Amino acid sequence: MPQVTTPTRQGDTDTIVDEDTTTSLDRPWIVLVWNDPINLMSYVTLVLQKVFGYSLEKATALMLDVHHKGRAVVSSGTREKAEIDVFRLHEHGLWATMQQDD
Repeated sequence: MPQVTTPTRQGDTDTIVDEDTTTSLDRPWIVLVWNDPINLMSYVTLVLQKVFGYSLEKATALMLDVHHKGRAVVSSGTREKAEIDVFRLHEHGLWATMQQDD
């Protein structure tokens, strides 16, 4: 998405206001787990239960999204929380990334 700036007139000076800055601070960060050819589906389910405390049903549904769709959003929140979640998933050998939610 291209960044939009809008010049505004304040007194005798021109100021460029970055409209994207305020909205990007409000958008949560999401953590994605990606499909890989190494980890068993049962292991991915177990890790999601252990790391996030998900029920077997929720962890299984997320694992099936990873398996069939290639990825699944497994958590969201602040940038710091997402960084910790990605680190914990990496500790368990899962391929995980984070990005700001669209």
